[in-house]
Amino acid sequence: MSDLNAHSSNKSGASERETESTRLRPDPAARPSSPSAGQERPVSPSDCFSCDTAFLSPGRRGAVMSRSYKSRIQEFDVALNEEKIDLKVLRELCFNGIPFEGGIRSLCWKILLNYLPLEQALWEPFLKKQRELYAQFLRETIIQPGIAKANLGVSREDVTLEDHPLNPNPESKWNSYFKDNEILLQIDKDVRRLCPDMAFFQRATEYPCQLILDPQNKYETLRHRVEQTTLKAQTVNCNRSGITNVSSAGEMHTLHPPGEYEPLPQGSEAHWEVVERILFVYAKLNPGIAYVQGMNEIVGPIYYTLATDPNRQWKEHAEADTFFCFTNLMSENMDNFIKSLDDSPCGITTRMESVYSALKDKDMELYLKLQEQNIQPQYFTFRWLTLLLSQEFLLPDVIRIWDALFSHQDRFDFLILICCAMLILIRDELLEGDFTTNMRLLQDYPISDVHAILRRAKELQDGA
Repeated sequence: MSDLNAHSSNKSGASERETESTRLRPDPAARPSSPSAGQERPVSPSDCFSCDTAFLSPGRRGAVMSRSYKSRIQEFDVALNEEKIDLKVLRELCFNGIPFEGGIRSLCWKILLNYLPLEQALWEPFLKKQRELYAQFLRETIIQPGIAKANLGVSREDVTLEDHPLNPNPESKWNSYFKDNEILLQIDKDVRRLCPDMAFFQRATEYPCQLILDPQNKYETLRHRVEQTTLKAQTVNCNRSGITNVSSAGEMHTLHPPGEYEPLPQGSEAHWEVVERILFVYAKLNPGIAYVQGMNEIVGPIYYTLATDPNRQWKEHAEADTFFCFTNLMSENMDNFIKSLDDSPCGITTRMESVYSALKDKDMELYLKLQEQNIQPQYFTFRWLTLLLSQEFLLPDVIRIWDALFSHQDRFDFLILICCAMLILIRDELLEGDFTTNMRLLQDYPISDVHAILRRAKELQDGA
């Protein structure tokens, strides 16, 4: 078996006038804060352990958890070493939490997100093909346009009556370049504040993209494009409604205020720069949706999981693998980001109403209370559903929730039940609270025990 197959046993009150941008991209202060600022809480065995051991003494509980955790790792080993992986068995294992050890979580996510085929014999040629394809995407969307731009304007012939910087023609090279810069600026602004409660994305990656950093490639890099555009152009914030909030060039000094991530020296790349590149390539290859604020919150946990894989042969290809995993997930979740589909049967409005429909079925009293106070589902479930709860919990807890989501055959239907469970778990507070108090509860969710939330969601699914 090749190395690729080898693995060892890893919120304030709302109003109807709230803008799309605000609802989708809340103030970082609304995120749960980590116990120690700037420090990351690692994903521990307890994040993957679902048995109730609260009645045991601490020492006994630790011993039971240790035995059970090792046993679970062995179960994953058996499941992942089959010539053809039994997806049903793997899903059942993953639903209760995936171990980080040996890169098990990273590998399972690749399978659950329909990236890796189930037959292990196909992995090596498939991965080789996909990673070469991603390299080609980089050449076509970043390097070749960058070379063209680097050469553009060298001679007077580059600016003609047919094509010039003010040409509105959609086929104009200049027009395309400026539109790409608008998207790139929004991506850059968002990825710089990705997971502000941890330092991971600010650190340098061990495996910078050599194709991008090759000094022989004389082209305008994304980093250079951002630097030049922020000096010369306007800031354009893009949300689901289109382009908004155009600010003057005189405000450029506020684009990256002190404390936000700064680029590393030439030859190095921070993890957030890798995420920026993934999102830019995705936007270029999917012009119908391009980039919408909030996509950074979805790709971030996927990249983090793959880029922290302890196996070098997987970790060094985290960028390409993340791109395809993200693309597959977005193919299922894309409708939530397209405003024109909001009121369609597959749009976000229907999904938000589904949360209240589930609540009405499971807890009529609570449903009527929220209706009485005119607390509409869009006031809080918009962010919950669109960002897959990534803004409601700390990253390790988000990852644990995503273990269950990704392993579920109907993952987005189960997400609705998770949202319903979150409401039911704070029903007493909601029944007692007034409008203002309840909005604060819903926009800054008070429960951090994601295991309890997932258990309740599973009970709701089973009819309890």
